[in-house]
Amino acid sequence: MNETSIGIIALLVLLGLFLTGIELAFAMGIIGFIGFAWIVDVKAAMGLMANDFFDALASYGLTVIPLFVLMGQIAFNAGIAKRLYDCAHKFVGHIPGGLAIATVAGATAFKAICGSVAATAATFASVAVPEMTKYGYSKKLSTGIVATVGTLGVLIPPSVVLIVFGIITQLSIGRLFLAGLVPGLLIAFFFVVVIIGWCRINPELGPKGERFSWPERWKTLPEVIWPIVIFLIIISGLMKGIFTPTEAGSIGAFSVLVLCAAKRNINFKGYVKSVRESLRTACMVLLLIATSNILGHFIAVTNIPNALGEWVLGLQMPRYLVMILVFVVYLIGGSFIDDLAFMILATPIFFPIMEKLGYDPLVIGIMIALTVCIGSVIPPVAICVFVVRNITKVPMGVIYSGVYPFLISLVLAVILCFVFPQLVLFLPNWLMP
Repeated sequence: MNETSIGIIALLVLLGLFLTGIELAFAMGIIGFIGFAWIVDVKAAMGLMANDFFDALASYGLTVIPLFVLMGQIAFNAGIAKRLYDCAHKFVGHIPGGLAIATVAGATAFKAICGSVAATAATFASVAVPEMTKYGYSKKLSTGIVATVGTLGVLIPPSVVLIVFGIITQLSIGRLFLAGLVPGLLIAFFFVVVIIGWCRINPELGPKGERFSWPERWKTLPEVIWPIVIFLIIISGLMKGIFTPTEAGSIGAFSVLVLCAAKRNINFKGYVKSVRESLRTACMVLLLIATSNILGHFIAVTNIPNALGEWVLGLQMPRYLVMILVFVVYLIGGSFIDDLAFMILATPIFFPIMEKLGYDPLVIGIMIALTVCIGSVIPPVAICVFVVRNITKVPMGVIYSGVYPFLISLVLAVILCFVFPQLVLFLPNWLMP
């Protein structure tokens, strides 16, 4: 039995382990270790495992993950999202569907300092859904937009998904951040268009809310300005090379902490909670990276990536069909496994193939991120829907019926970025050539 056959059998066993409910990180580590020991030897496999864990847990570059997660958790626990939503509510809440539009606006601004999809969904499920219920909004619209708007965190910086993708593929995190900005804002715009169109067709879904005076509106603007200032400091610093991604994460986390402490929006207990939640998330991601490295080294010695690449290139299929097939694999895999985990698992296999087909690495990254966006709201593993369900107690069927119209926006964004890659490349090539 040759190495490639061993690799295929091992990957099939890995899929079987997923079905047992074992944590993905442990499954990847076990299969990677046993497979490498089988092809090489046990001593080499033990050395590989030790090195890969040390490299992941002692890497200075990977500290960017807990820092950006900490920044988002501090903002989350300090109630920044609630104040951003309140500002948007006062400006657009009086138009049909206005509170849903305010949710999109508030979440988009909140994403500038929080890269967590689940945190955004949880925040606006607690803040926006009760407010929309108060004004007679349909649960279908309110829970649907809250569940879907969390997906913006995959694209709008600082995105944990883009950070991890950059680490795996050795791409510039700053360029990835810029590449995700236009598609992310495009999706937010499409969400607003869907809300307006849906409420025009059925006005009962989103009745008009209270109209506020201009002095009341202007009073809420400072709550929006400070998060945007922090976001601009991070992005401009990365673009100009003033600081590294890790330094950007530390500056962002410190700035948000100082802002929240100065405004007395967070106490010591809230800070400790933010640190604890950040460590939990960071440890999960770092463990996934470490075990995926073990699996990746095993896959490398099986020669599967090269064999798969040669097979795909030998099919003589149009490259866009190959790209579509790869993203279907990501979509299906992410529907049964956590999307971030599946991205970590699949990217070392498929990324070299897509590069050989001539696609720009940044375009590949954003297309994969868009696929992760869709995977986070479609069954059976739809983290955003589960979060909204747990907080609002609204039946899953009602939430999904509200999610599906917004999926049109995500699919349209995928098509546009695929057909017009300059939507992705314009900002990175202009600001970070």
